[in-house]
Amino acid sequence: MTGFLVLLGCAAVLYLLALPSVPPGIKVVVLTAPPVMALMWLLDAVFDRRAVAAGIGAVYLVVLVALNGLVGHPRLPTWTKLTVFATVPVTALAWLLVVTADDTVKDPGEDPCTMRYGGVGVSEVFPPQAYCRYEGGGTHDLATGAQFVFWVCFVVSLVLLTAGLWQVARDPKTLLRQFRPPSTG
Repeated sequence: MTGFLVLLGCAAVLYLLALPSVPPGIKVVVLTAPPVMALMWLLDAVFDRRAVAAGIGAVYLVVLVALNGLVGHPRLPTWTKLTVFATVPVTALAWLLVVTADDTVKDPGEDPCTMRYGGVGVSEVFPPQAYCRYEGGGTHDLATGAQFVFWVCFVVSLVLLTAGLWQVARDPKTLLRQFRPPSTG
């Protein structure tokens, strides 16, 4: 039943995105808010990390302004504007793969550090890194491919979002125009 509701929600979002009468700013909010709100709920309700959830909400508001500035940028080609909608989720997924690469909750047979390498798994949140630490002080990096993907997508996203923030700082009406219905003239 949950899968059906998610599928129905995705169909509704796609329908809304296809409507030309809906302002681009509303489309950006509808596309980006659900996963961020789900993450904030998960952090607050399940992991009892209310401060982290509030921090993510604040960062989301800045990113929302940047996204709307990027979408409203008059000189950037459309493919450049849409790139950020692919790189941000890929960045998040790559980050998740890196920080869980040493997952000690896995089956003992699947734990890469203890069983395969004879070390203890260590992960850092930012910069994302996962490695096995040995008793002698040596290390073995885990998920180096995902780490590379994270940094490439992170830099591309950061550059594009900075361009969006710059557009809003240069012309604050860009943000307001994104929430007005398109003119039919």
